[in-house]
Amino acid sequence: MNNLQIFAASSAGAGGSGYFIIMIVLMFVVMYFTMIRPGKKQQNQRQEMLKGMKKGDDVVTIGGMHAKIDSIDDAAGTVVLDADGIFLTFNRSAIRTVTAAKAEVTPDETADATTASTETTVDKEAAVDDATKSAEDGSDKHDDSNPDDSDQK
Repeated sequence: MNNLQIFAASSAGAGGSGYFIIMIVLMFVVMYFTMIRPGKKQQNQRQEMLKGMKKGDDVVTIGGMHAKIDSIDDAAGTVVLDADGIFLTFNRSAIRTVTAAKAEVTPDETADATTASTETTVDKEAAVDDATKSAEDGSDKHDDSNPDDSDQK
């Protein structure tokens, strides 16, 4: 009799353990897609960013220093940064972000932009001068011979 009760209890527990194993596997799958996979993706993006660095790029270090890349030593894994004339050597892993160097502007584009902004400024100044002159003309009509002026104290 005792053997029959033990057998019945063990067979009931075996069915419950199947669901337990499924839940554990499901939990690992969810953990993979929510934690491990995005971490690997970010790590790959960072590696690509560090591999894509080149001389003249603007960088920010993990300490918050902003500088330009002066030279890169792939063999030693170091980067020499120019921070306003001060040259500092860092490991590649000390670089937080890389911003590509700004595009060069041709002299023709600079001259066109300067001319356009000068013309607009002159037009605005002329309009302000005209408005100021007309306001001054109206306020210059003042009779100094009148003793009842409110300007006098």
